[in-house]
Amino acid sequence: MAEYSINGTESLGVEFGSTRIKAVLVDSDCHPIAVGTYDWENKFENGFWTYDLSDVWTGLQSAYRDLSANVNDKFGAEIENLSSIGFSAMMHGYLPFDKDGNQLVPFRTWRNTTTQQAASKLTKLFHFNIPQRWSIAHLYQAILDNESHINAIDYLTTLAGYVHWKLSGQKVLGVGEASGMFPIDSDICDYDSNMIAAFSLLNEVKVCKWNIRDILPKVIQAGENAGRLTDEGALLIDPTGKLKPGVLMCPPEGDAGTGMVATNSVRVKTGNVSAGTSIFSMTVLDTPLKKVYEEIDMVTTPTGKPVAMVHCNNCCTDLDYWVNLFIEFSALTGVELSKSEIYDLLYNAALDGEKDCGGLVNINYFSGEPITKLESGKPLFVRTENAEFNLSNFMRAQIYSAVSTLKIGMEILEHEGVKIDTLMGHGGLFKTKFVGQKFMADAMNTPVSVMDTAGEGGAWGIAILARYAADNSGLPLEDYLDRFIFNSYTSSTVKPDENDVIGFNKYIELYKKAIKIEKNAVEILGS
Repeated sequence: MAEYSINGTESLGVEFGSTRIKAVLVDSDCHPIAVGTYDWENKFENGFWTYDLSDVWTGLQSAYRDLSANVNDKFGAEIENLSSIGFSAMMHGYLPFDKDGNQLVPFRTWRNTTTQQAASKLTKLFHFNIPQRWSIAHLYQAILDNESHINAIDYLTTLAGYVHWKLSGQKVLGVGEASGMFPIDSDICDYDSNMIAAFSLLNEVKVCKWNIRDILPKVIQAGENAGRLTDEGALLIDPTGKLKPGVLMCPPEGDAGTGMVATNSVRVKTGNVSAGTSIFSMTVLDTPLKKVYEEIDMVTTPTGKPVAMVHCNNCCTDLDYWVNLFIEFSALTGVELSKSEIYDLLYNAALDGEKDCGGLVNINYFSGEPITKLESGKPLFVRTENAEFNLSNFMRAQIYSAVSTLKIGMEILEHEGVKIDTLMGHGGLFKTKFVGQKFMADAMNTPVSVMDTAGEGGAWGIAILARYAADNSGLPLEDYLDRFIFNSYTSSTVKPDENDVIGFNKYIELYKKAIKIEKNAVEILGS
């Protein structure tokens, strides 16, 4: 049995990711001491990517049950009291409810690209980029489409906001998560009042039976009290009744904000890149961008500082499908290799590939990709007739593909003169040591660092925010992270290789040309 004893001073962080719900329990110093997980998948139904909200509670209870079993195995104890709890989830999307708390339409996730008309109109109205996945774009598109539920809306929130509301009764969001619903004025850490007024004056909006300000969650900053776990909420997490109510809850945050916390990237001029089902970079700005770019989201840190976000809908999904094909082949041979071993073998094989992948190119689009102006996607692998078609080049092309659309978006920040000393990497792409880190460094032509905590991810990030809410040190979040969290952790840094940068740039030019083929594939093959 471990020396540590469960004593009620622990904090819990839970993140609802695209493919996994993860719960992380940390001690009072934010060291992870137990983990629980639950795998889930989105579905494409009636023209929308969605999750059934019943799966939210099934998944949360299963992940917490897994965590509790882990605690019991390691420490011979039950979780009864906690110092604080935090919940995070994939950002954006559309979750409207009526005055009785009834869900009005199925959850429309960040992955949907069905709001182009609304997003374009709002971008012009606000002189501020409104991406298709933002909650306000979904709302306005529903208004433009005359959807029948519009006038019944009493509350509009995100997945993280929904979970927090049901567990605490509080209709609030952390400012970073709120910045993916509606633009934020960083000077006041609240929704931009001029844009609120402009939206309210739209003819289509004026006839609605609600005021936009009244149906959005209240915005609060990291470190603030966001309510406490209710009796009903405690049972929603732990139906056994062992977990006691009354636990302090921190502001719910999105996966972008928790990724920034988990990589200590909340200071000005820091940046991080999260690479999993989707891929996005976050760069904390010292000066505003000179122009409005459709490819760049302007969001905030969990304390409200402006952040340039390059978000791509597609990253590792296609890569994972190809690896699963090799896993299936391995099983046929009778060779007993674990899934992680096969991933490591294939990733490391990519290191031996030609620097430009030898004429192979892969388009990894399972869904639409706004940066390259595609409303839907079809995974596509193409090679030239003289290509060097071998395993190393193939796997290199797969990994290059996972970061290529991000590269296209990041080129805009390069042209704006935005400088990043080091990108902090986290997410599934970096699980195999060195490989994803190296290819990311070469693609971005920037050093990429990965902390020894990278595997903990956003669930650990929201656990830290939960602990920060319980800690009355009064320190700004940046100083709190430096002084109390990351002072004992190490990281590894990989610098870009000049020849590999040239090779990747040659590949990205072929990738951009292949986008034209992708557009034809989407048009010809349909949905």
